[in-house]
Amino acid sequence: MAPERQALLVVDVQASFGVPEAVVAGIAALSRSLHTVATVERHDEAVTPFARQLGWRPPVDEAPLVPADRLFVKHGYLPPPALIEHFRALGVERVLVCGVQAETCCLAAGFMLFDAGLQPTLLRWLSVGSSLDRSAALGAAIWRHHFGSVLDGPEELQLGLEPLPYPS
Repeated sequence: MAPERQALLVVDVQASFGVPEAVVAGIAALSRSLHTVATVERHDEAVTPFARQLGWRPPVDEAPLVPADRLFVKHGYLPPPALIEHFRALGVERVLVCGVQAETCCLAAGFMLFDAGLQPTLLRWLSVGSSLDRSAALGAAIWRHHFGSVLDGPEELQLGLEPLPYPS
């Protein structure tokens, strides 16, 4: 698929989530080649009861660790509906998804993208899982089952770009 029909969605790559530097570097390299949208998780207990239900809270104000053309703030697992409107306005068909919590936040974004008629594709090598599975293997397995589209390494992108760093 032509790069202009694709976009990169970077989910919650922010300092408080301890994203490995190699993953941040790989996402930053890819963000220079595609329209990039990032989400950041911010705490607002009135919107999403993280503290009350989970005894944990995301930061109140934190920026993404990678450059993005557009930033969306979220207060729970799902990105805001405006994210879909943004992709539709650009004529995006396929959304390459990477970031934090492959089996929760990335997966929630995948369901939202899928339900909107877009093609979500997980970039496994640029994703990490929650504390349940930092390898993102669980998230990739669930993603394959529901959406069928998981890329395991940069060679599978086929964007005609320079090789991207592969996190070790």
